[in-house]
Amino acid sequence: MFSDLRTIARVLRNDLAPHTESESVVVADRAHGRLRRYGTPRQLDAAREAGAVPVLLVPPLAVPASCYDLAPGAAPANSVVEFLLSTGTIPYVVDFGDVGYADRRLGFEDYFDTFVPRAVADAVDDFRAGADAVDLMGWSLGGTISILTAAHRRDLPIRSVITVGTPLDYAAMPMYAAARKVLKPTGGRPLRAIARSVGVPAALVQLSYRATSWQRELRKPKYILDNIDDHDALIRMQVIDRFQDAMPGYPGRVTEQMLVNLVIGNEIAEGVLHLGDHTVDVRTLTAPVFTVGSHRDAIVSHAAAAHGRELLASSTHVEFHTVESSHLGLLTGPDAAAHTWPAIAAFRDGLNSH
Repeated sequence: MFSDLRTIARVLRNDLAPHTESESVVVADRAHGRLRRYGTPRQLDAAREAGAVPVLLVPPLAVPASCYDLAPGAAPANSVVEFLLSTGTIPYVVDFGDVGYADRRLGFEDYFDTFVPRAVADAVDDFRAGADAVDLMGWSLGGTISILTAAHRRDLPIRSVITVGTPLDYAAMPMYAAARKVLKPTGGRPLRAIARSVGVPAALVQLSYRATSWQRELRKPKYILDNIDDHDALIRMQVIDRFQDAMPGYPGRVTEQMLVNLVIGNEIAEGVLHLGDHTVDVRTLTAPVFTVGSHRDAIVSHAAAAHGRELLASSTHVEFHTVESSHLGLLTGPDAAAHTWPAIAAFRDGLNSH
């Protein structure tokens, strides 16, 4: 009884899950583009000697870069970084950092034509081995930015693009399809000025993400009691809560582009996006692509993720996998460890054999 009470107290104090992170060094410290390399010196030497192609992890906007390294060692199957290191791969993560009112003019083009390309060049230069390219991997909108980068900057040394839970057809997502129907007649004008001016504050992003998993929030007290003897389960719960509480906001220009170009125009589904003075045709992407979707994802529908098979037909190889899990569960957790991660490893092994 006293042990159970202590566990509940630690959960309520948010100190059951240890604050751990994989060993890393900062390779480049730029505004909205801090590049971090993970791994010990021994792991780096081994990867360089083997000529293993590194992975550059691209986080979604309004999501902390820590999404790829959630409490390594604290509970099974939390850290993508930890998994990649276990396969002999050196992961790099580009951290876009927090955004505020001063960053309101940042648009998608800043990410796919400046921040990520610089990170690709810095990672290749830092790795300095037989591998002269990287695999881009992005979760959710991080996958969108990865595809836009690879399609727009075909001069970059990008071997492949890996996306997890990435929306590629907004008309196939009921929530956005309904918004599109309401806003399309006016082009979203009533909201565009507001979106451009203030973006989406961090507090609203955090609330919105929790709202997509409201059943989890309501069931949390019962979940804690049901798993009082399963510390791994409670640690995973606490890690996710911390992750949600750390979400930053969206810049104003990005918010307007999401509204106009993605939701109303659904340009990503057609293949050609007009973002500022940039026109990007993702249908010209030729690098191999690996994508993952789920019927249980409350944010990105299975059809929206699977649209990549049709959209990216110019790629030398397009591979789509269905992993039945939540939006975050596609990336990290037991379902990801059992299905997503092995499929990604197999895809990358296939690239190595060619």
